[in-house]
Amino acid sequence: MGHGRKIIKFIVKTPNVPPLPAIEVENMTKMFHVVHREGTVKAAILKRVLRRIRPQRADFVALRDISLTIPRGQTVGLVGRNGSGKSTLLTLMARIYRPTKGRIIVRGRLASLLALGAGFNPEFIGLENIFLNGIILGVSRAELEQRLPDIIEFAELGEFIDTPVKHYSSGMIARLGFSVAVHVNPDVLLVDEALAVGDLQFQEKCYARIEEFKKRGVTIIFVSHDMIAVRRVSDRVLWIDDHVIRADGPPDEIIAQYEAAQGV
Repeated sequence: MGHGRKIIKFIVKTPNVPPLPAIEVENMTKMFHVVHREGTVKAAILKRVLRRIRPQRADFVALRDISLTIPRGQTVGLVGRNGSGKSTLLTLMARIYRPTKGRIIVRGRLASLLALGAGFNPEFIGLENIFLNGIILGVSRAELEQRLPDIIEFAELGEFIDTPVKHYSSGMIARLGFSVAVHVNPDVLLVDEALAVGDLQFQEKCYARIEEFKKRGVTIIFVSHDMIAVRRVSDRVLWIDDHVIRADGPPDEIIAQYEAAQGV
């Protein structure tokens, strides 16, 4: 009989590597080209006479050298005056615009509540628009069919689900858009003033869904002029002012700074 052999097992422990952030923004600037045209026929004719036919163009800086990291599962509120760059930042995260400089990385399935119902076809009925909007958000038809009863129930449209969207009120369109977006199981959710849709009961249902997302570890970026809503939803707040990040920190602290600057 041969001698028994000892089997030696080597266990290699891999270091705990933290997950990559949900969103990374590095030295990002976004500029828009603004074309100035003459407002009167007389001014336009005078331009032609002077052989200055081409309209004058200027560059508008919407965001300047923005850098930030948002971990997975964090809810971040964006506050700032109108025109400061909050919505532009969300549209960049949603890949509607591309940065002029720098880069932005968003990881995972993305759902955006920027212009609710913007992807709807007014000639299609509500049911058809659920599939249209869902496919735009990257959801398969099979997934949509599975979630269809929940989407319809959440939107509270009743028999109007079989009515062309062109006959919907703005509130009905917003409810349907919100319902589709929150039923696609996103990893990252972008919300721009979208929690003010419908009556108070529907708003509370929207907040409840946001809380569910937070418990599931969904990353949420939330824009609102309602500071009560921002405090209610956010773990962290960014104050954007004059197209740059002016402050970044705990909600109560940053909102207090922002309100003091506004004279509130």
